[in-house]
Amino acid sequence: MAAAAKHAFVIAGTSSGCGKTTVTLGLLRALMQRHLRVQPFKIGPDYLDSGWHSAVTGIASRNLDAFMVPTTTLNGLFARQMQQADVAVIEGVMGLYDGYGTDPNYCSSAAMAKQLGCPVILLVDGKAVSTSIAATVMGFQRFDPTLNIAGVILNRVNSDSHYQLLAGAITRYCGLPVLGRVPVMADVALPSRHLGLVPAQENVQHDDRWQTLAKQIEETINIDHLLALTRLNRLPDGDTSGMGDGASGEGLTLALAEDEAFNFYYPDNLDMLEQAGVTIQRFSPLHDTKIPDCQMIYLGGGYPEVHASRLAANLPMRQSLQDAHQRRIPLYAECGGLMYLGESLTDGDGETHAMCGVLPGHSQMGKRLTRFGYCEATARQDTLLAKKGETLRGHEFHYSDFHGPLPAALDCCKWRDGVALSRWQGGVQHQATFASYLHVHFAQRPGLLNQWLSSARNSL
Repeated sequence: MAAAAKHAFVIAGTSSGCGKTTVTLGLLRALMQRHLRVQPFKIGPDYLDSGWHSAVTGIASRNLDAFMVPTTTLNGLFARQMQQADVAVIEGVMGLYDGYGTDPNYCSSAAMAKQLGCPVILLVDGKAVSTSIAATVMGFQRFDPTLNIAGVILNRVNSDSHYQLLAGAITRYCGLPVLGRVPVMADVALPSRHLGLVPAQENVQHDDRWQTLAKQIEETINIDHLLALTRLNRLPDGDTSGMGDGASGEGLTLALAEDEAFNFYYPDNLDMLEQAGVTIQRFSPLHDTKIPDCQMIYLGGGYPEVHASRLAANLPMRQSLQDAHQRRIPLYAECGGLMYLGESLTDGDGETHAMCGVLPGHSQMGKRLTRFGYCEATARQDTLLAKKGETLRGHEFHYSDFHGPLPAALDCCKWRDGVALSRWQGGVQHQATFASYLHVHFAQRPGLLNQWLSSARNSL
């Protein structure tokens, strides 16, 4: 019997804000209702969009990040997830050709589509336009003739007559199939705040919204035609052999902070820990009174500033983390985790809240982004993730800043088109605790977890 066909496509937009996430969620739910095994992906480092994918499907969405993860490893991660899936729905980043700098073939949705061998479905905003929409589509079509733009979906088009006008123009002048339209649906709009979308964890289920959206997608998008255009002929060649040693973490337990305040994690990072033999026990800094018995602690990013008063009020948890730090249990924290480990945090309303006091220092929320984007960070000293002189690739996205007396552990640099735009120092290694604003994908190099695991084993 022939193997069932696999499908994959990138939902790419003409710009940020054109509705990629909402349309992606609707397609995911509609495909699931056809009893297809979907696998959501998000291009780039964003946690929030992928969190919504996961909440709507019940399947962990995976980030495809070409800056942090080498090509062969990323291809291998994609292929591994597709072994058990029928269709990959891959949400793009920003506009189709927007990447890192002005090179459209580096870290863009277009580059990822070509790397994986997946066609692009271009999402175009159809509001307040007619024949001119063909010029927009033609520009994207001709900008890179090697890219397979397989079809177009029109967003914010409420009437069939308007849709027929737009589809006719695109078909006539661009020769591309138009697969359908999505009307304005105010009742399924996604909530937002200062970092972007509100995390899906704060909007559990809301199942009626996604049923309504999926029903609309089925009515106004030709999903049969979409699947016919997006057949995946072969999985990309890749290698994940460096993703985890089945013995290096055996016998170790990691306490993972996960609740409304801390929920920014790459599923691949957690997979790597488990593949190394680590057992993961989740806990809530908001709701629990102590961390689980463990030899490692992982505090991810999130919104501690939104929940600062509740975090401050949970004195037993703060003391539990302080005790673990004093016992030299190796603790790794990213962004929001760094803020929580400090002595205090001043939120956006100017109120100051006591935090854990693991790290001497204070976090202050600002009114605008402090730092945003990819960067390279070279270790100034040995840390849990990098030895002195080694470089970590990651991204920062935060409105706060952390100030304290400890020496910086990292020399950071943001590049664009080969030019260093800015340099700064950040992060701290304090006893067995390493914390910084940098969000890191562990698959960026083999052995990245070795120091953390070794330190944890020494604490047994």
